Amino acid sequence: MNGGNNRDQIVQKEGHTFPGKTYMEVVLAPAYDEAKRHLLEPMMAIHKAHLIMLDEQQLISRNEGKQIAEAIRMLDLQSLRISQYSGQFEDLFFQVEHELLDKAGDIAGNLHIARSRNDMSIAMFRLTLRDKMQTALSSVLFLKEELLQFASKHVDTLMIGYTHTQQAQPTTLAHYILAVIDSLNRDVRRLMLAYEHCNQSPMGAAALTTSGFNINRERMAELLGFDGLIENSYDAIAGADYIAEVMTATQITAITLGRFIQDLLLWSTQEYGVLRVSDAYVQTSSIMPQKRNPVSLEHLRSLLSSCVGNTQTVLTMIHNTPFGDIVDTEDDMQPYAWRSLDLLDKLCRLMGCVIATAEVNKEVLRERAKASFATITELADTLVRTDALSFRKAHHIASNVVKAAIAQGIAAHEVTLTLVNEAAIGVIGKPLLLDEVKLQQSLDPEYFIDIRSLPGGPNRDEVRRMIALRRGQYGDHQSWLKAAKEKSSESLRHLDEVLKEWCDS
Repeated sequence: MNGGNNRDQIVQKEGHTFPGKTYMEVVLAPAYDEAKRHLLEPMMAIHKAHLIMLDEQQLISRNEGKQIAEAIRMLDLQSLRISQYSGQFEDLFFQVEHELLDKAGDIAGNLHIARSRNDMSIAMFRLTLRDKMQTALSSVLFLKEELLQFASKHVDTLMIGYTHTQQAQPTTLAHYILAVIDSLNRDVRRLMLAYEHCNQSPMGAAALTTSGFNINRERMAELLGFDGLIENSYDAIAGADYIAEVMTATQITAITLGRFIQDLLLWSTQEYGVLRVSDAYVQTSSIMPQKRNPVSLEHLRSLLSSCVGNTQTVLTMIHNTPFGDIVDTEDDMQPYAWRSLDLLDKLCRLMGCVIATAEVNKEVLRERAKASFATITELADTLVRTDALSFRKAHHIASNVVKAAIAQGIAAHEVTLTLVNEAAIGVIGKPLLLDEVKLQQSLDPEYFIDIRSLPGGPNRDEVRRMIALRRGQYGDHQSWLKAAKEKSSESLRHLDEVLKEWCDS
């Protein structure tokens, strides 16, 4: 009895017809809000392109096309942008279709010839992702430019490189930053490839089997500024790998940058004492006046994790879904993709600003490198050259030198030839041919850097060569992005010009 009473109460509250009140609240209203914010312009572009193609294929008369074009141009898009979901129409598509029918009459219904919400929705998603990827890539390249500038300033900035969070070998700050740049460079290439696969047209697939009308799918792709056509019509509406690829590339980029931020936060501590974030990006404590909290870096770290989370949500929502048209890969999922790209855009811009204005204590880094045993690999290498020892024996001697020096409280630059010979006698039973000049040279971090001139090493000339090469790659990526932006914006301008010409004739 209670179950029956509950049913009656729910029906009374929810209503007898679609959409039920709670369904509206949980699904339709949020989807409508996202659509009016992100999908309205792509929807209009598809309407315009489809109309032009129908006219060119003589599937409608020019007079009919003109009537529909006038109705499209009369739509009050701003009113739609600020509108609230009422439940009168299922979604934004049907609301726009209603307004077109209201303005042009029944003839506006022909705009849906050989078209479905299926291919339209996928096209709108792809157009939206295309736009957001262009914006995100622009900001990634801005960050890359600032990192290149930063590296150029620090070719001579000695520092210790770390492995397993322990002091390893001397390098330069520029060499370290170039490693970050190269990781980011691969991220850019991944995003560019994902963009290429995303920027393909599903239009003409209709529901999933194309249409009996003689439409021109290639022309639709051209009109919308797509780079090509998703040939198989079932793939056009079922395939979700395009968004998975975009999200994977975005996720890897956010992970790359998050790892970099971890180091920047460490460098900002008083104990490390190397990086000073600009006053514009720090906050003080409410109780401790001495504090300079690098909160910009903290927010970058947490929001990059949020970006990773959004991308993972997309991948999880796609996982184990049927291979076909289904809502899991559409309205509920797409906003997470948009948010991840929006975050990547903003965070790269902020990080670029923080890097560009940060100060580095070069002297602290240099003195730390001189006092550390990070150069000890070169002592072992030098013993191989001067005494013709096997590297393993040389390594053993060098290791004993470090142990003895630490036990005596001696810094690396204070190690004497006597101490080294004592270590050698313990390993090979005799003193070394090594002289004092060679010893001090082998313990000098400057020499350590200079001698490592192999491709990719920290030698200054090699680092300058790499920076110049990366600047060329940056220019190539900027040119690619400029061409991509111009192609998509020009295609949208062309649609408006054609419809204006029709209406003015």
